[in-house]
Amino acid sequence: MNMSNNGFYGNFGGQFIDDKELLEELNNIDKAFQVLIKDKNFQDELDYLMKNYVGRPSPIYYAKNLSKKYGNKIFLKREDLNHTGAHKINHCLGEALLAKKMGKTKIIGETGAGQHGLALATACALLGLGCDIYMGEVDIKKAKQNVDKMKLLGANIICVTSGTKTLKEAVDEALCAFKKEYKTALYAIGSVVGPHPFPMIVEYFQSRVGMEARLQFLDSNLTLPDYVVACVGGGSNAIGIFNGFIDDDVQLIGVEPLGKGEKIGQNAASINYGKTGIIHGFKCKVLQDDNGNIVDAYSVACGLDYPGVGPKHCFLNETNRAKYVTINDDEAISAFYELSRKEGIIPALESSHAVAYAIKLSKTVKNKKILVNLSGRGDKDLDFIVNNFPMSKYL
Repeated sequence: MNMSNNGFYGNFGGQFIDDKELLEELNNIDKAFQVLIKDKNFQDELDYLMKNYVGRPSPIYYAKNLSKKYGNKIFLKREDLNHTGAHKINHCLGEALLAKKMGKTKIIGETGAGQHGLALATACALLGLGCDIYMGEVDIKKAKQNVDKMKLLGANIICVTSGTKTLKEAVDEALCAFKKEYKTALYAIGSVVGPHPFPMIVEYFQSRVGMEARLQFLDSNLTLPDYVVACVGGGSNAIGIFNGFIDDDVQLIGVEPLGKGEKIGQNAASINYGKTGIIHGFKCKVLQDDNGNIVDAYSVACGLDYPGVGPKHCFLNETNRAKYVTINDDEAISAFYELSRKEGIIPALESSHAVAYAIKLSKTVKNKKILVNLSGRGDKDLDFIVNNFPMSKYL
């Protein structure tokens, strides 16, 4: 993977933090991380856990029924099969090991759909760390199953009731807690966002997905895919798989949530509808009004409703290395049902955005190989979907 340059990916990223003590702590985290990733014992421990605890490598599955219907070869990188049900465990285990090596006793994190929180709670239970998870009140209701699992694993769930009561406010509160507790706690951020070194750290641990996928695809197909497709909220699963193919002649496609439409407050498509700004201590494309105020993001998938996006995604977009498209709520829900019925795989609503774009793309191209990062499974979404979006409308 290409590491960031002093926290910047082109014009994006950095550390926009006024607190000198907090800046010093961020630099301490960076130094500890740089030492740790060169430590053979650390790498051996991480590799052991990835294989025997998480279940890596996750397989690539040829979706033959979907492929037959749409005239392309559609493949799924099955991150939904990981322990805890999503890609989040990849960086959460790394962050928890980093915390342990730094002598921290607790991890602070935020979560939207609950997958990052669940993965953090799991890693903390495994490694004997305290765990505080900040989660918006709206998301707590939508992802009750994951909330119950986090509590079972020993995590302390802090309900956030400010603003839209969703992911942005959860990040706000988690960062505030970290500022007060950084001497004993590590903030384990849930995506490739935040001030340096957080985006770089998450990118490093998620890049395992893309490196695996590239080797697997070549081994099975003797060639590379034509397209690699992944959903983008903050962007951790997408950066993870993109990094495996970034130096190849492969079209990288990030799928942002269009939600209910193009107007402010109707979507969470930061690259397509945002302007350059600063949020949570870093520079990226941010959803803003005409006066430069950050606006509320919306998506039916609560893991995607963040008003900013990872700085490397902004850079890949600016340099035209990756293309960023949108899928609305209805398209994502339709894909959720179709993958369930056609392949017997229930995808997360977040991942359904990527599946939906693979289907849409297949209506314009033929005989292509499309690799979709199926970043999570849909157990957490099932009650919400069937109670609010009846199957009869989409099938």
